[in-house]
Amino acid sequence: MSRIGKLPIEIPKGVEVKVNGNLVNIKGPLGQITQKIPENIEVKIEDNKIKVERKNDLKQTKASHGLVRSLLKNHIIGVTQGWTKRLLLVGVGYRANLKGNTLVLSLGYSHDVNYDLPEGIKAKVDQQTKIELTGIDKQKVGQVAAVIRSFRPPEPYKGKGIRYEDEEIIRKAGKAGKGK
Repeated sequence: MSRIGKLPIEIPKGVEVKVNGNLVNIKGPLGQITQKIPENIEVKIEDNKIKVERKNDLKQTKASHGLVRSLLKNHIIGVTQGWTKRLLLVGVGYRANLKGNTLVLSLGYSHDVNYDLPEGIKAKVDQQTKIELTGIDKQKVGQVAAVIRSFRPPEPYKGKGIRYEDEEIIRKAGKAGKGK
């Protein structure tokens, strides 16, 4: 039995969970999200708790057991609290602006990088060098943050680029200079 998969998920107040075949619909104060469940996994709601159970002991079923439970837990947190990723722009002249639903990034290229935010993701720009992404789907928030970071990943010599707020950049030493 999966250590993570066998743990029940508490349903907080204000969250409504409906199981319809192999679809689980979770509705909360921040929004609604639907998760497709593999056929070999069964989701039950008992005593205001979600229980995830396996129908058989095949290797693929065991692998999906903990995953499904984690996804459902992340969705419940998403519809109640939301998920946030913060990005920092480090470098001279690196700036971010928000125009409607488009993030405009000045990253030292000869042109600005325009990124249209997908549906369900909100961005907030502070001091032109801090971007805060929020949404109810943890996977989508993380993917958008990774795409924005990929426009100018941090380089190892000066640390310039777009990085996550809690990311540590391992710095390399520069040229050693001429030896005697």
